[in-house]
Amino acid sequence: MSGTRRRSGAAGTAGWDTSTVLLWTALVVLTVGGALVTGAVHLGARLQARLDGPAATPVDLPANPFELLAELTTGRQPWPPAATAVLVALAVLALLAASAAALLWRRRRRGRAPVDRVARYLGRLSAVRHLTEDGARRRAERLGVQTSDSTEAVPAGLPIGRHVPSGRLLVSSWEDVCVDIWGPRTGKTTSRVVPAILAAPGAVLATSNKRDLVDATRDVRAARGRVWVFDPQGVAEEAATWWWDPLSYVVDEVKAVTLARLFAAAGRDANARTDAYFDNAATSLLANLLLAAAVAGRPITQVYLWLANPREDEPVEILRAHDHPMPAAAVAGVVNAPEKQRGGIYGTAQEIVSFLTNRVATRWVTPDGGSAASDRRPRFDPAAFVAAGGQAQTLYSLSREGEGSAGPLVTALTVAVTEAAERLARRSAGGRLPVPLVGVLDEAANVCRWRDLPDLYSHYGSRGIVLMTFLQSWSQGVEVWGRDGMRKLWGAATVRVFGGGNTDPEFLPDISQLVGEYDAPTPTTSTSRTGSSRSYSTRSERVLDVAELAALPLGRALVFASGTPAVLVRTLPWMEGPHAAAVRASLDAHDPTGRLEPAEVEELRRTSQVAPEPPSARAANPWLT
Repeated sequence: MSGTRRRSGAAGTAGWDTSTVLLWTALVVLTVGGALVTGAVHLGARLQARLDGPAATPVDLPANPFELLAELTTGRQPWPPAATAVLVALAVLALLAASAAALLWRRRRRGRAPVDRVARYLGRLSAVRHLTEDGARRRAERLGVQTSDSTEAVPAGLPIGRHVPSGRLLVSSWEDVCVDIWGPRTGKTTSRVVPAILAAPGAVLATSNKRDLVDATRDVRAARGRVWVFDPQGVAEEAATWWWDPLSYVVDEVKAVTLARLFAAAGRDANARTDAYFDNAATSLLANLLLAAAVAGRPITQVYLWLANPREDEPVEILRAHDHPMPAAAVAGVVNAPEKQRGGIYGTAQEIVSFLTNRVATRWVTPDGGSAASDRRPRFDPAAFVAAGGQAQTLYSLSREGEGSAGPLVTALTVAVTEAAERLARRSAGGRLPVPLVGVLDEAANVCRWRDLPDLYSHYGSRGIVLMTFLQSWSQGVEVWGRDGMRKLWGAATVRVFGGGNTDPEFLPDISQLVGEYDAPTPTTSTSRTGSSRSYSTRSERVLDVAELAALPLGRALVFASGTPAVLVRTLPWMEGPHAAAVRASLDAHDPTGRLEPAEVEELRRTSQVAPEPPSARAANPWLT
């Protein structure tokens, strides 16, 4: 949403020349000085009368201060002797009052960034009233969403930040879906990801490529429900104390095709060259082999073994025995194809599931001892995970990009959980989850390349599946979903947050246009023989140009909610939230070396300071304490 803000002055004093400033300064000095002199004369006269006693001569002072000053200037009114001491005392008091006011002003402005000056040209609080806690709570009540349990009250939404002009907390509701673009080292994890996980009222699904997210929140979440850490690449050095069978997702031919496509999209480099025939044929072959392994109760690694032997016809027999004649015929056709054709299809399919050669990763997705019955480890069930709802279980899925990435497994697990949540929502009152599921897809372009995400985004919001997708840049999203797909994802989000740290030449001009324009006054001075004159005209200028957006400081973010103008917010680090002590304890327990330097913690605290809220507001809102 963009438009021209009909206001004048970029910084509140734009268009003021030196003569204007000097004129106002002189007026203030004369006014204050006149008031001090007038007060000193009146008080001095009364004090002098008391000092002189009964012999004092009554003094009739004019009530009009201008008349009194005129008489003092012309000498018609004598200066009371005691007025000098009174004037000095009043001057000292005035100086002290001015110093206190300046100190208070500086304290209130502490932590304010230069960019805060443009907040007046952005959305006012009334324009984003639905993003306040009261507005979000009303929406939750209208939807019948449970936002509290038997142990503690939870926020009415996921914290976004504090509205700069008003200092009010803004939150996304339990039907909002978010897309965040934050550059590296801009406070995304501390200000958005961690607070969102801590504020979730029910189950949480989180993806990441670093362990700091898990270290900071796992113990806090464990106090409310079971924590599962899926770490097939050893990002957090987590032991495989439980496992998940990806083939449990394959209940029919359709799911087999879906899983094969997930593996193909998530495991392929964004810039990799593809072949229309061999890639499609390999994905179809992989889907049929996944189906064969699923119906036969084999582990997923069996699929790679079949692909390593293109002449193996065991999957054909399995599919026929389980009444899947069409998939069996398709596999048989590839097995009996000419050697070069067969080799190309099998080789491409083998490359898609190359992650299955990693024995450390496959231990997370295959049973110990070769069968589920012999494995004593707990088996993760997506349906049971989302059905737990109010028990507030948490699933962290970790992976790194690059060679040997387990991203396909993370993507498949993410899809399995969200689809299980969607099935539960369809069976629930109102067609949505009674307790929202919060999905925090951090580093989505690197860890969770879910091609269908833009098409499903807005739909999940209506089901009570609150998704938050975090990207480092617009270009990252384009690499995964294409230009049209990224625009679709951005457009489907009901809350979009830009956290700075970005210099994308394609993205920033669009953001600048969305922020809007204002009418800037332009002074014009003309000189003639009779003197000079000044006139003003206006021109439209961007509230924030590309350079200012690229330099957006730490602790500030722009929020674009559906149907509202852009607003500037102060970000809300977890250090300023109600769980700060518990998060620090979790970090100490699981990450002794520390992920936050003391200087970074101090900087985040400093940039998040605002004018104090009334005590009643702080008591009602623990995020403001």
